[in-house]
Amino acid sequence: MLATNFAAMMPSNTISAAWKTRDMTLIREDDLIASIAEALQYISYFHPTDFIQAMSAAWQREENPGAKQAMAQILVNSRMCAIGRRPICQDTGAANIHIRYGVEAKTDFKRSLQEICDEGTRQGYLRDTNPLRASVVVDPFGDRKNSGDNTPCMLTVEMVAGDKIEVEVAAKGGGSENKAKFTTLNPSGSIADWVVDTVETLGAGWCPPGILGIGVGGNADKAMALAKAALSDPIDLHDLQRRGPSNRTEELRLEIAERVNALGIGAQGLGGVTTVLDVKIRSFPTHAASLPVGLIPNCAATRHVHFTLDGSGPAEFTPPDLSLWPEILLDAASAHARRLDLDNLTDEVLATLEPGQTLLLSGTLYTGRDAAHKRMIDLLDKGEPLPVDLNGRAIYYVGPVDAVGDEAIGPAGPTTSTRMDKFTDRILADTGLKLMIGKAERGPVALEAIAKHKAAYLIAVGGAAYLVSKAIKAAKPVAFQDLGMEAIYELQVEDMPVTVAVDTQGNSIHKTGPAAWKRTPVLA
Repeated sequence: MLATNFAAMMPSNTISAAWKTRDMTLIREDDLIASIAEALQYISYFHPTDFIQAMSAAWQREENPGAKQAMAQILVNSRMCAIGRRPICQDTGAANIHIRYGVEAKTDFKRSLQEICDEGTRQGYLRDTNPLRASVVVDPFGDRKNSGDNTPCMLTVEMVAGDKIEVEVAAKGGGSENKAKFTTLNPSGSIADWVVDTVETLGAGWCPPGILGIGVGGNADKAMALAKAALSDPIDLHDLQRRGPSNRTEELRLEIAERVNALGIGAQGLGGVTTVLDVKIRSFPTHAASLPVGLIPNCAATRHVHFTLDGSGPAEFTPPDLSLWPEILLDAASAHARRLDLDNLTDEVLATLEPGQTLLLSGTLYTGRDAAHKRMIDLLDKGEPLPVDLNGRAIYYVGPVDAVGDEAIGPAGPTTSTRMDKFTDRILADTGLKLMIGKAERGPVALEAIAKHKAAYLIAVGGAAYLVSKAIKAAKPVAFQDLGMEAIYELQVEDMPVTVAVDTQGNSIHKTGPAAWKRTPVLA
């Protein structure tokens, strides 16, 4: 049993008496806290079964070798996390909790729902056996200090008929959440046109293939809430394609899915057959003069679970069957990969890298994200030396999960690289850095800087954090330790799998890949 067992928490000689006197219709505060904590642990390492099945089918269909390899890494990582009970992605997300509170529910709650759910979040994220990365900052304006326990959770509450409490728990990472969009169309406007045009501008920072949640109607906040809620609906696109649509919503889902996949964006933006595994739409009545539309993508680290409390105790969660995952041999898939020595990054070596090429990295690698880059720029502006020598070195844009047991480091997947674009030219010019590793595309400013300084940019697969961490054999903090997960670490890696995204001439796979796989959509 994965969930907290009420009986196991009590001395054996009191169990029988306690259960005899327990009111089996009273929903206890402690049961909600324990259920939320266990749910957050559960979704950190178990993908929903419908997602596993949909991703496996997409992997089998994929025709682009690079995209197929990326999906293979996502699936292998997913299975490893299910077995090892460690996070699928290093960005263990903000805790999104939606409660449907039955108006007749009997509870012993003494605190507010926010306080209760925050306690469940705190316990879920601070568990010693599987600590989850705390990403929530308390002050969004100033110092942006990390809360340290990922609280507060993002709580929404809906009062409904009944005497039970239904809870949806999801962990939403920053990469996909940052791509959320909203518009108000004219009542005659095309929802499909706006969604497709918008997705084409999102780049790969939301880690496709994933799911699009779309909310239509209500007002601005209602449309976005509908879009977020839609992401937890069951994945059934291929069933819908087989039986055909029965209403306008299903017609719209099919149209958007076909048109988005025809864009050719593909897994991790490398170009390919599948960009979305499903398109989910929820709608609500709206003003006669309005057509509000919210769009929220979910990444390849889709994580959510639903449970109901009725007074009988905390929720229980059943692990997915390991037979759900396809048999994938990454060694065979990477047989053509080229090995690259990170301790010998000469101009001559870098000049031979080609976009789309698979590499296995070994040697010394430094980490550094937004906060570390800002610190380095501040030091350079003051004419002060940096705490690490980046000349001829590589840097990995990552904020890892804390290690447990004998791990060198916890799950350590890449973060979205465009956030570092504004720092790139200065860092390359003043430090002699040669190689950058992250996820998704680089913008025009970074591409220009990469070509100017004859550097290169590689991508690791977003959504394969545990797999990537197994290539890291040693890790030690070397600078800015007060930044927590954003500190600079020195890593020793062995056969870390990456793909060349931008070569020394500034040529980008995120431009050529989707362009090569773009096609005319086939609409009914």
